[in-house]
Amino acid sequence: MTEKEYDKIPGTIVFDADKSREGYHLNQFCISLRLQENRDAFNKNEEAYLDAYPMSKEQREAVLKREWNLLLELGGNIYYTSKLAANDGINFQNLAGRMTGMGVDSYREMMLKGGRSIEGNRDKSEWGED
Repeated sequence: MTEKEYDKIPGTIVFDADKSREGYHLNQFCISLRLQENRDAFNKNEEAYLDAYPMSKEQREAVLKREWNLLLELGGNIYYTSKLAANDGINFQNLAGRMTGMGVDSYREMMLKGGRSIEGNRDKSEWGED
């Protein structure tokens, strides 16, 4: 994939057409969890259930280890991956708190105050990572 201008935004993974193609099978797995019978089958034997979805080894491991941010990096759509979190009893606010590394209470407080400041968060070069 070619680098895109928005790849320079720190802490941001844009779900674009390339990510959609990369994460197709991962997202198909995640959205399958909307049905109780699928959640039951997955919870009974995660590895066996995942065999039905030809994900990459990295994607599969990220699911099994619940590496939330890596799931997005590997093409997961936040709406779909949140189905996996919900299966684990994690609501969206708690998931966001985990993914930011802030924890639930700090994340909630930040959002109630209007969100993260744009200062220092516009380009990875501001973080010294580029």
